[in-house]
Amino acid sequence: MSELVNKSYIYSRKSLLKRVLVVSALIIIGVSFFYSSRLVRQLSKEEKKKVELWAGAIEGRADRLVRAQNLFQELAQVEESKIKLWAKATEILSTSRKSLGSGSLAIEIIENNNTIPLILTDENGGITAHRNVLGVQEVFNLEGEALATANASNSRILDSVLVVMKATGKRIDINYFSNEYNYMYYKDSRILDELRASFNDIHAGFVDDIISMASSTPVIYLRGDSVIASNLISDNVLNDSIKLVVALQSMQSDNDPIVVDLEEGEINSIYYGDSDLLKKLKYYSVVQIGVVMLFVLIGYWLFSIFRRSEQNNVWVGMAKETAHQLGTPLSSLMGWMDVMRMKNVDESMIKEMEKDVDRLTMITDRFSKIGAKPHLEEKNVYESLERFVTYFRTRSPRKVVIELKGMNNEHVVSPINEPLFHWVIENLVKNGIDAMQGKGHILINVSCEADKTVVEVSDTGKGIPYNKRKEVFQPGVTSKARGWGLGLSLSKRIVQDYHNGKIWVKHSELDKGTTFRIELKQLH
Repeated sequence: MSELVNKSYIYSRKSLLKRVLVVSALIIIGVSFFYSSRLVRQLSKEEKKKVELWAGAIEGRADRLVRAQNLFQELAQVEESKIKLWAKATEILSTSRKSLGSGSLAIEIIENNNTIPLILTDENGGITAHRNVLGVQEVFNLEGEALATANASNSRILDSVLVVMKATGKRIDINYFSNEYNYMYYKDSRILDELRASFNDIHAGFVDDIISMASSTPVIYLRGDSVIASNLISDNVLNDSIKLVVALQSMQSDNDPIVVDLEEGEINSIYYGDSDLLKKLKYYSVVQIGVVMLFVLIGYWLFSIFRRSEQNNVWVGMAKETAHQLGTPLSSLMGWMDVMRMKNVDESMIKEMEKDVDRLTMITDRFSKIGAKPHLEEKNVYESLERFVTYFRTRSPRKVVIELKGMNNEHVVSPINEPLFHWVIENLVKNGIDAMQGKGHILINVSCEADKTVVEVSDTGKGIPYNKRKEVFQPGVTSKARGWGLGLSLSKRIVQDYHNGKIWVKHSELDKGTTFRIELKQLH
């Protein structure tokens, strides 16, 4: 509607300042993000290195554990080979030299075994010899009657040990002669048992070390599908198979699991994920940017509130002062009109003066309402604008046509403050007259849409460039050399703040005209 010149440069400078501030904020954020990201990456590497060292240590201990297990198995195989060798030698010698006494050579060979517990029985299950089976006599070193009693106890002990050996299934059949057999039962040596016990302790210690060394690292230690131990994993996850699978998949996506094969028929797997600190470090940069941006937005919002409050105070003070200054000459004019009536001056002249005085009174009332909450009344918007147009036509240029169209019924009734609302329309009409340079057509159209009363003011003026449409509502933007550029700014505040409505440039085309649209709440 208006050609934006003169004072619009204030807002160009203001926009430039905003851009400079935004660019400065982005540079600060970028520098801060760069250094914080660099620090986060370094900390992440250190944390990752700790986890890798932990995983390497666990793999090393697991490898040693597997070697120990293999060694124990080899020892067991060696002992078993010895027993079979002794049994075979006994069988061969006994067959070829039976005349030397049944089982004498077998006993001689057996006595050369100093580590492996074994018991030799005849076909009927009677114990004929034993070796390395710890009895009562050997424990207490008894003699005499005590020894006789001990021998009876030894017999019961040997019977019990034989039962255990039979249960283990380790037996070698020795064919002494023809169809005659002796049976050799044996078990692992005490040394091997002690080594295996030590291995079990090592294995238990290995599991404990996994948890203690993990510290802040979440760990799940599986044997097959069973959870043996865990660290930093809640019971809800461990007790829920679905959640457990999800947790294992998540850990596997972070780090490859450590596999420990102890050759026991099941594979042991150690799943571990990133520590809580490492996860937080990954999102630290994002959180930092969010916090900084939030701080900037809050700062800008507060700055806008303070700036708007300051503008309101300035405008309210200016409006109050203007109303005060107009009050004194208005009182004088009213007095002079009474004097003119007393001197019988032409009444038509006095009535025209009264109209202008009433107009000035209304303007004074408008300014006095700025800053205070105005009283809204239910008015038919069309009829209210009809009164405004009737008055304004007589005071506008002759070559300007002002036309009012639209609906005139109960659907266009809205709560308005008539003096302030007329002020808005007057500003739009005056701007249109200025844009048309005193020659053209102004159309005011009243309609309703859904629950809104719509007023559109169109002119045939110079139009507004697209990139300047938002600036027309800024204080100080005007095309007039002596204008203050407050009309549209005040109009927007009156519509939005006092009437809870909306006003904006609906359409504008250069050298063809502009249409302003006002929406007010409708009463049903």
